[in-house]
Amino acid sequence: MLLAIDTGNTHTKLGVINDNGRILNVFRLQTNEHRTEYEYAADMYRILKLGGINPKSITGSIISTVVPSLTGTLKKAVYMITGLDAMIVGAGLRTGLDIRLDDPGTIAPDFVCTAVAAKEMYPLPAFIISMGTATTVTVVDDKGVYRGGVIYAGVGISLEALVKGTSLLPNISIEPPKKAVASNTIEAMKAGAFYSTIGGLDGILDRFEAEIGPAKSIIATGGLAARVAPYTRHRLILDDYLMLEGLKIIYDKNKKQTRRKEPAVKTEETRDSE
Repeated sequence: MLLAIDTGNTHTKLGVINDNGRILNVFRLQTNEHRTEYEYAADMYRILKLGGINPKSITGSIISTVVPSLTGTLKKAVYMITGLDAMIVGAGLRTGLDIRLDDPGTIAPDFVCTAVAAKEMYPLPAFIISMGTATTVTVVDDKGVYRGGVIYAGVGISLEALVKGTSLLPNISIEPPKKAVASNTIEAMKAGAFYSTIGGLDGILDRFEAEIGPAKSIIATGGLAARVAPYTRHRLILDDYLMLEGLKIIYDKNKKQTRRKEPAVKTEETRDSE
């Protein structure tokens, strides 16, 4: 089984994937760059065990992180609980993706993973919407070339800035408003956050299609995707596991037979066998 780790700015997602590519379990941790490898290892071990996964059954691991300071920490944590050296998404890995950027070396690993998954799994051209701390919309064209995209503040950050920058506006949940023309402050904030997000997405997708041509697939992933998708003018395909699917594809393109070493931190199983 593969342990695929997707570390974003807010959450870290652990995916357990079998050899056939089926995602068996998905677990979430809070991303915290101040935590040590021991803290991450302890949490990963407990979460896997609670989910019925024996860390010794993991035969490979791959990590994508947009928090560079955590790369070494996560790799050490994986080694502690599995005895395996995790693969890191970055320069030197085969992806099968032709990246056409001004400087291809600057592409973020999450962009690579979602683009690889879109290229392998969906009709092209594909537009990929990822709604997390930031919202990104990226393009893989009809020839499978990664062309780039846009990055802007996610709706959560935008609302946080609005509340911090004003004296009277309260914190609110992000959800569809009752109506667009709101008659109270809370509903007005909900309507503003929600419809500006939808309008922004539709506008970006329209401009992408004007430059690239009509998309055959528009894939949406991330925490807010399911709430937003029913309201856009464009038909969005929801894929919560696009990142993990991309990680599995990249791992398979680069995997080698890896000899398991004894975990650096002894678990209950290793102690009991002594």
